[in-house]
Amino acid sequence: METVITECEISDVLVSTAGRDQGELFYCVGVDQRFVFLANGKDRTVDKPKRKSRRHIRKVLRSETRVAEKLRTGGKVLNSELRRDLASIARSMQSNDLGG
Repeated sequence: METVITECEISDVLVSTAGRDQGELFYCVGVDQRFVFLANGKDRTVDKPKRKSRRHIRKVLRSETRVAEKLRTGGKVLNSELRRDLASIARSMQSNDLGG
């Protein structure tokens, strides 16, 4: 039985566990009953987020960066900010060998 993420909030950093985007990091930019809306600033922008089932994602961490704060408060977030922040998180995960 697959685990379904029930506790997902805007600004959480998530990793895709299924599909062609498997293994990629995303910011959660919206939530629904069954789906979360993901953006990474590259192929999935803030304006056109990816709709993904909750069972196909895994929560990596609750980010406390400036970008995450903007997402939580509803501020304007640029795609370049998302890309830069996710790249920094990916580098720190690799250096700490946390996986993802």
